[in-house]
Amino acid sequence: MPLATVSKLFVLTALCAASAPAFAQAGDPAKGKTVFARCALCHDVKAGPKKMGPSLAGIFGRTSGTMAGFAYSPAMQKAKIRWDAKSIDAFLTKPSGLVPGNRMAFAGVPNAVDRANLIAYLKAEAK
Repeated sequence: MPLATVSKLFVLTALCAASAPAFAQAGDPAKGKTVFARCALCHDVKAGPKKMGPSLAGIFGRTSGTMAGFAYSPAMQKAKIRWDAKSIDAFLTKPSGLVPGNRMAFAGVPNAVDRANLIAYLKAEAK
């Protein structure tokens, strides 16, 4: 293969990898715990505790707005999002962008590596 073709393939591969969503990246749960500190004022990863936001225990596979005992916004109830790494990544990027009108007063986690780490932490701890 000519060197110019190999160079183009390398650049294309690098661009694709750089633009991959955070959920596709392997996150570090220990670093995710540090990121979760931003969330901990309002959320817990253990079942039961309800703070300003719902508990995130069992978040993977749950449908948005359905945890019993928490008063979700109508927007979150209507969203019907099934939470998985991809949907959590999209929500964490910009909550008001994925679910306009939700009550979560949080701008989001703009850094893709931070989101990947946070998702890894949630997978490990929010059972």
